[in-house]
Amino acid sequence: MNISLENKTAIVGGCSRGIGEGVARVLAKAGASVILMSRNEKALKQLLEELPRINAKQQHKLFLVDFNDHEDFQKKVDVFFKEHTVDILVNNTQGPAGGSALEKKIDDYQEAFDLLFKNHVYITEKAIAHMMAQKWGRIINIASISVKEPLNYLVLSNSIRAALTTWAKSMAIDLGPYNITVNNTLTGYFDTQRIAELNQKKAEKLNIKASEVRDQMIANVPLKRLGTPEEYGNLVCFLASEQASYISGTNIPIDGGLLKSL
Repeated sequence: MNISLENKTAIVGGCSRGIGEGVARVLAKAGASVILMSRNEKALKQLLEELPRINAKQQHKLFLVDFNDHEDFQKKVDVFFKEHTVDILVNNTQGPAGGSALEKKIDDYQEAFDLLFKNHVYITEKAIAHMMAQKWGRIINIASISVKEPLNYLVLSNSIRAALTTWAKSMAIDLGPYNITVNNTLTGYFDTQRIAELNQKKAEKLNIKASEVRDQMIANVPLKRLGTPEEYGNLVCFLASEQASYISGTNIPIDGGLLKSL
Protein backbone atom coordinates (compact mmCIF):
# COMPACT_ATOMS: atom_id res chain seq x y z
CA MET A 1 0.00 0.00 0.00
CA ASN A 2 1.42 3.34 -1.05
CA ILE A 3 0.11 6.13 1.17
CA SER A 4 0.38 9.63 -0.22
CA LEU A 5 -0.57 12.78 1.66
CA GLU A 6 0.65 15.15 -1.03
CA ASN A 7 -1.28 18.43 -1.16
CA LYS A 8 -2.48 17.90 2.40
CA THR A 9 -1.57 20.06 5.39
CA ALA A 10 -1.37 18.46 8.81
CA ILE A 11 -0.98 20.08 12.21
CA VAL A 12 0.53 17.90 14.92
CA GLY A 13 0.47 18.77 18.61
CA GLY A 14 3.13 17.92 21.15
CA CYS A 15 5.70 17.09 18.50
CA SER A 16 8.86 18.37 20.17
CA ARG A 17 9.57 14.80 21.25
CA GLY A 18 8.19 11.29 21.56
CA ILE A 19 5.05 10.13 19.79
CA GLY A 20 4.22 13.56 18.38
CA GLU A 21 7.65 13.81 16.81
CA GLY A 22 7.30 10.33 15.33
CA VAL A 23 3.91 11.23 13.85
CA ALA A 24 5.25 14.43 12.30
CA ARG A 25 8.16 12.61 10.66
CA VAL A 26 5.96 9.92 9.10
CA LEU A 27 3.36 12.40 7.82
CA ALA A 28 6.09 14.47 6.21
CA LYS A 29 7.59 11.34 4.66
CA ALA A 30 4.18 10.67 3.11
CA GLY A 31 4.23 14.09 1.45
CA ALA A 32 2.15 16.23 3.82
CA SER A 33 3.09 19.77 4.77
CA VAL A 34 3.40 19.56 8.55
CA ILE A 35 2.79 22.33 11.07
CA LEU A 36 4.71 21.53 14.24
CA MET A 37 2.86 22.62 17.37
CA SER A 38 4.51 22.78 20.79
CA ARG A 39 6.13 25.27 23.17
CA ASN A 40 9.72 24.04 22.79
CA GLU A 41 11.02 26.32 20.05
CA LYS A 42 14.53 24.88 20.05
CA ALA A 43 13.32 21.30 19.62
CA LEU A 44 10.81 22.29 16.94
CA LYS A 45 13.42 24.18 14.93
CA GLN A 46 15.65 21.13 15.01
CA LEU A 47 12.81 18.89 13.89
CA LEU A 48 11.85 21.38 11.18
CA GLU A 49 15.32 21.04 9.68
CA GLU A 50 15.13 17.24 9.76
CA LEU A 51 11.64 16.69 8.34
CA PRO A 52 11.55 14.99 4.96
CA ARG A 53 10.60 17.08 1.94
CA ILE A 54 9.70 14.74 -0.89
CA ASN A 55 7.96 17.28 -3.12
CA ALA A 56 8.32 20.97 -3.93
CA LYS A 57 4.89 21.83 -2.50
CA GLN A 58 5.73 20.79 1.05
CA GLN A 59 6.06 23.72 3.43
CA HIS A 60 6.71 22.72 7.03
CA LYS A 61 6.13 25.38 9.68
CA LEU A 62 6.26 26.03 13.43
CA PHE A 63 3.36 27.02 15.67
CA LEU A 64 4.49 27.83 19.20
CA VAL A 65 1.85 27.28 21.89
CA ASP A 66 1.78 26.34 25.55
CA PHE A 67 -0.84 23.67 26.19
CA ASN A 68 -0.63 24.41 29.92
CA ASP A 69 -2.04 27.94 29.41
CA HIS A 70 -5.47 27.42 27.89
CA GLU A 71 -6.45 31.09 27.64
CA ASP A 72 -3.28 31.98 25.77
CA PHE A 73 -3.67 28.84 23.68
CA GLN A 74 -7.12 30.02 22.57
CA LYS A 75 -5.79 33.43 21.54
CA LYS A 76 -2.95 31.95 19.49
CA VAL A 77 -5.23 29.39 17.84
CA ASP A 78 -7.65 32.16 16.87
CA VAL A 79 -4.86 34.09 15.15
CA PHE A 80 -3.48 30.98 13.49
CA PHE A 81 -6.75 29.95 11.85
CA LYS A 82 -7.35 33.44 10.50
CA GLU A 83 -4.29 32.87 8.32
CA HIS A 84 -4.11 29.08 7.87
CA THR A 85 -6.22 26.02 7.11
CA VAL A 86 -5.45 22.38 7.77
CA ASP A 87 -6.74 19.13 6.32
CA ILE A 88 -5.45 16.83 9.06
CA LEU A 89 -5.54 17.59 12.78
CA VAL A 90 -3.58 15.40 15.18
CA ASN A 91 -4.62 16.30 18.73
CA ASN A 92 -1.75 15.46 21.05
CA THR A 93 -0.25 17.04 24.16
CA GLN A 94 2.09 16.00 26.91
CA GLY A 95 0.37 13.91 29.56
CA PRO A 96 -0.57 15.19 33.03
CA ALA A 97 1.46 14.21 36.05
CA GLY A 98 1.04 10.66 37.26
CA GLY A 99 -0.63 9.78 40.53
CA SER A 100 -3.50 7.88 42.11
CA ALA A 101 -7.04 9.04 42.86
CA LEU A 102 -6.13 9.50 46.53
CA GLU A 103 -3.22 11.76 45.62
CA LYS A 104 -5.03 14.16 43.30
CA LYS A 105 -7.12 17.19 44.24
CA ILE A 106 -9.89 18.98 42.35
CA ASP A 107 -7.50 21.58 40.94
CA ASP A 108 -5.42 18.79 39.40
CA TYR A 109 -8.46 17.54 37.52
CA GLN A 110 -9.23 21.04 36.24
CA GLU A 111 -5.69 21.45 34.92
CA ALA A 112 -5.87 18.06 33.25
CA PHE A 113 -9.26 18.95 31.77
CA ASP A 114 -7.85 22.11 30.22
CA LEU A 115 -4.80 20.24 28.93
CA LEU A 116 -6.35 17.07 27.52
CA PHE A 117 -9.90 18.13 26.68
CA LYS A 118 -10.51 21.87 26.29
CA ASN A 119 -7.40 22.42 24.17
CA HIS A 120 -8.40 19.65 21.76
CA VAL A 121 -12.03 20.71 21.55
CA TYR A 122 -11.11 24.33 20.91
CA ILE A 123 -8.61 23.74 18.12
CA THR A 124 -10.95 21.20 16.53
CA GLU A 125 -13.75 23.78 16.43
CA LYS A 126 -11.44 26.11 14.52
CA ALA A 127 -10.03 23.48 12.18
CA ILE A 128 -13.29 21.94 11.00
CA ALA A 129 -14.62 25.04 9.22
CA HIS A 130 -12.25 24.48 6.30
CA MET A 131 -12.74 20.72 6.41
CA MET A 132 -16.51 21.07 6.25
CA ALA A 133 -16.29 23.54 3.38
CA GLN A 134 -14.12 21.22 1.30
CA LYS A 135 -15.96 18.09 2.47
CA TRP A 136 -12.77 16.31 3.50
CA GLY A 137 -10.87 16.13 6.74
CA ARG A 138 -9.18 13.94 9.30
CA ILE A 139 -9.18 14.39 13.07
CA ILE A 140 -7.03 11.98 15.06
CA ASN A 141 -6.88 12.16 18.85
CA ILE A 142 -3.92 10.65 20.64
CA ALA A 143 -5.46 8.99 23.70
CA SER A 144 -4.49 6.02 25.88
CA ILE A 145 -5.33 2.39 26.52
CA SER A 146 -6.18 3.58 30.04
CA VAL A 147 -9.62 4.65 28.78
CA LYS A 148 -10.40 0.94 28.41
CA GLU A 149 -8.37 -0.45 31.30
CA PRO A 150 -7.54 2.34 33.79
CA LEU A 151 -4.03 2.51 35.20
CA ASN A 152 -4.29 3.45 38.86
CA TYR A 153 -1.13 5.57 38.79
CA LEU A 154 -2.51 7.70 35.92
CA VAL A 155 -5.89 8.74 37.28
CA LEU A 156 -5.92 12.14 35.56
CA SER A 157 -5.20 10.63 32.17
CA ASN A 158 -7.74 7.84 32.76
CA SER A 159 -10.51 10.28 33.57
CA ILE A 160 -10.03 13.09 31.08
CA ARG A 161 -9.02 11.00 28.07
CA ALA A 162 -12.20 8.97 28.57
CA ALA A 163 -14.16 12.20 28.16
CA LEU A 164 -12.17 13.02 25.02
CA THR A 165 -12.91 9.69 23.37
CA THR A 166 -16.65 9.91 23.97
CA TRP A 167 -16.69 13.49 22.66
CA ALA A 168 -14.85 12.25 19.57
CA LYS A 169 -17.53 9.63 18.98
CA SER A 170 -20.16 12.36 18.96
CA MET A 171 -18.05 14.45 16.59
CA ALA A 172 -17.64 11.50 14.24
CA ILE A 173 -21.43 11.23 13.96
CA ASP A 174 -21.94 14.95 13.39
CA LEU A 175 -19.07 15.35 10.91
CA GLY A 176 -19.70 12.17 8.92
CA PRO A 177 -21.94 13.89 6.36
CA TYR A 178 -19.04 16.22 5.57
CA ASN A 179 -16.67 13.35 4.79
CA ILE A 180 -14.61 14.11 7.89
CA THR A 181 -13.42 11.15 9.95
CA VAL A 182 -12.70 11.31 13.66
CA ASN A 183 -10.72 8.55 15.37
CA ASN A 184 -8.87 7.94 18.62
CA THR A 185 -5.61 6.03 18.92
CA LEU A 186 -5.12 4.36 22.29
CA THR A 187 -1.48 4.46 23.30
CA GLY A 188 0.24 1.57 25.02
CA TYR A 189 3.87 1.45 26.10
CA PHE A 190 6.23 3.34 23.82
CA ASP A 191 9.94 3.98 24.11
CA THR A 192 9.72 7.71 24.82
CA GLN A 193 11.06 10.21 27.33
CA ARG A 194 7.58 10.42 28.85
CA ILE A 195 7.64 6.69 29.68
CA ALA A 196 11.14 7.02 31.11
CA GLU A 197 9.99 9.86 33.38
CA LEU A 198 6.94 7.92 34.59
CA ASN A 199 9.08 4.86 35.21
CA GLN A 200 11.55 6.88 37.25
CA LYS A 201 8.81 8.28 39.48
CA LYS A 202 7.28 4.84 39.92
CA ALA A 203 10.69 3.38 40.75
CA GLU A 204 11.30 6.03 43.41
CA LYS A 205 7.92 5.32 44.96
CA LEU A 206 8.59 1.57 45.05
CA ASN A 207 12.25 2.00 46.02
CA ILE A 208 13.51 -0.03 43.06
CA LYS A 209 15.54 0.73 39.95
CA ALA A 210 13.86 2.36 36.95
CA SER A 211 15.28 -0.45 34.80
CA GLU A 212 13.22 -2.94 36.84
CA VAL A 213 10.05 -0.98 36.14
CA ARG A 214 10.91 -0.92 32.44
CA ASP A 215 11.64 -4.66 32.38
CA GLN A 216 8.31 -5.45 34.03
CA MET A 217 6.54 -3.19 31.57
CA ILE A 218 8.10 -5.05 28.66
CA ALA A 219 7.26 -8.39 30.24
CA ASN A 220 3.58 -7.41 30.33
CA VAL A 221 3.47 -6.75 26.58
CA PRO A 222 2.79 -9.87 24.51
CA LEU A 223 5.24 -8.71 21.82
CA LYS A 224 7.90 -8.33 24.57
CA ARG A 225 9.08 -4.87 23.61
CA LEU A 226 8.10 -1.21 23.68
CA GLY A 227 6.72 0.45 20.58
CA THR A 228 8.59 3.10 18.61
CA PRO A 229 7.30 6.58 17.75
CA GLU A 230 7.64 5.75 14.05
CA GLU A 231 5.31 2.75 14.46
CA TYR A 232 2.81 5.11 16.03
CA GLY A 233 3.26 7.50 13.14
CA ASN A 234 2.47 4.71 10.69
CA LEU A 235 -0.98 4.21 12.25
CA VAL A 236 -1.75 7.93 12.29
CA CYS A 237 -0.56 8.26 8.69
CA PHE A 238 -2.92 5.49 7.61
CA LEU A 239 -5.87 7.07 9.43
CA ALA A 240 -5.04 10.39 7.76
CA SER A 241 -5.02 8.85 4.30
CA GLU A 242 -7.65 8.20 1.67
CA GLN A 243 -7.23 4.47 2.30
CA ALA A 244 -8.89 4.94 5.73
CA SER A 245 -11.87 6.85 4.34
CA TYR A 246 -14.45 4.44 5.83
CA ILE A 247 -12.95 4.30 9.32
CA SER A 248 -14.50 6.76 11.76
CA GLY A 249 -15.66 6.92 15.36
CA THR A 250 -13.22 4.26 16.46
CA ASN A 251 -10.85 3.67 19.38
CA ILE A 252 -7.82 1.86 17.98
CA PRO A 253 -5.34 0.41 20.49
CA ILE A 254 -1.69 0.45 19.50
CA ASP A 255 -0.13 -1.49 22.33
CA GLY A 256 1.59 -4.67 21.19
CA GLY A 257 -1.39 -6.70 22.45
CA LEU A 258 -1.23 -5.31 26.00
CA LEU A 259 -4.98 -4.77 26.47
CA LYS A 260 -6.77 -7.83 27.76
CA SER A 261 -10.24 -6.53 26.89
CA LEU A 262 -11.85 -6.63 23.45
